Amino acid sequence: MAARLLLAALSAALGLFASAGKMKIVEEPNTFGLQPKMSPSAVSGPAHLFRLAGKCFSFMESTYKYEFCPFHNVTQHEQTFRWNAYSGILGIWHEWEIDNNTFIGMWMREGDSCETKSRQTKVHLVCGKSNKLAYVSEPSTCVYSLTFETPLVCHPHSLLVYPTLTEALQRKWDEAEQLLYDGLITDQGYKKTLKEIFEEAGLLKATEENEVEKHSKKITLEFETMEKCSKEYKQLSEEIKKLRVLLGQHGIAYKGNSAGNTGAEYVSHQLASASMASVLNGSKDDKHLHGNTGIWNYTV
Repeated sequence: MAARLLLAALSAALGLFASAGKMKIVEEPNTFGLQPKMSPSAVSGPAHLFRLAGKCFSFMESTYKYEFCPFHNVTQHEQTFRWNAYSGILGIWHEWEIDNNTFIGMWMREGDSCETKSRQTKVHLVCGKSNKLAYVSEPSTCVYSLTFETPLVCHPHSLLVYPTLTEALQRKWDEAEQLLYDGLITDQGYKKTLKEIFEEAGLLKATEENEVEKHSKKITLEFETMEKCSKEYKQLSEEIKKLRVLLGQHGIAYKGNSAGNTGAEYVSHQLASASMASVLNGSKDDKHLHGNTGIWNYTV
């Protein structure tokens, strides 16, 4: 009997030792090496969402735990007993995606390396009864999509861009819209102005280096032949004719060759004066509609 009791006690002790060994694997997942490539961008966007900063929300999908920390990062942790279970960063808070004067998603970029690129995640904000991470998917390799539910975006105006801007940037937007309405700038010029406004507000990350590089390449190839030069000259002449018509519509006399003011610079100066007069004296319609701003982010 004593021998049996001793054997039972020894088996129990061995069982506890084995359990402790197994628990050690679970309690120490591979969370080392989570070295971010960059610091998160500053908190921006609708002020009522700022309360989410500093909080994290998790979601289990198969053997992976995803964690979304608004305005900080998105991480993934493999919940297995493997000695090298994956744990990494799927993206760091970078910028908003804006469409039609509305915040439609948060971009988390520059995550862990994935072959020749970095992992990145787009977080969609949708109305919900509570704050929770509701869905995770990987629509393309190393590009993830998260759906975050929150009552903070249930109001129809909760994700509008215009109210989040300073008064100075709102005036800049109003002026650009008035110029577009009066036909003094093109739709492309209008969108470019809005992009600059969003970058100045910290909602988008500026891509000045890429734009300078593209512009330099364009200049080197633009007039490499006389044929292209002649074609551009013809197009500019047509633009000047259109600008003369606009000057006439604003009651501004075109002086022509008498004062040497035939260049595009003079016409642009006259249009700028007309624009300022329009802003100071009122326009055909003082109602400013903040319509489609276009999608400014390059998605993968």
